[in-house]
Amino acid sequence: MRYLHTMVRVKDLTASLHFYCDFLGLQETHRIEDEAGRYTLVYLNAPVDAEQAKNNHSPLLELTYNWDTEDYTGGRNFGHLAFEVDNIYRFCQNLLDKGIIINRPPRDGYMAFIRSPDEISIELLQKGNQLPPAEPWVSMQSTGVW
Repeated sequence: MRYLHTMVRVKDLTASLHFYCDFLGLQETHRIEDEAGRYTLVYLNAPVDAEQAKNNHSPLLELTYNWDTEDYTGGRNFGHLAFEVDNIYRFCQNLLDKGIIINRPPRDGYMAFIRSPDEISIELLQKGNQLPPAEPWVSMQSTGVW
C-alpha cells in the first residue's frame, strides 16, 4: 500500500490556490478539468516532494472544485492536513505578516494550527526537535478552532 493524496473540496479555487501556493509554498503538479462532470481537480505538492510527486503522483494534496455552487460545512470533520516546516517560528511569522490567523500558536516550539479559506485545519510541525519556547509565541493565546 502507498499513500497517494488527500482530497479537499474547495468553494473558491482561486482563493484556495492563493492560500496553498502563495502562503504555504505548495506547487501545482497537474490539473484535470472535466466539463461533463463540471469539476476541476488541482494536485499540489510540497517543494521537497516535487520529484517524487512528478514521478509517482504522490504525495499530493488534491483540491476538488465543483463548478456548481455548493456549501461545504464541517471541513474539520475529516481531521487536518499536516506539513513539516524547517523553522516553525519563522514560518508562522511569515504567515502572520501575510494576514493569516494562527489559531494555535507554536508555544511549544513544535506545533501550530491555521485554517484554510474553506476552514480546513492545517497542522504545522517543526522539523526535527522542537525549538526552545520563545516570545511572542509563548504568550500568544489560541483563537477560534482548529
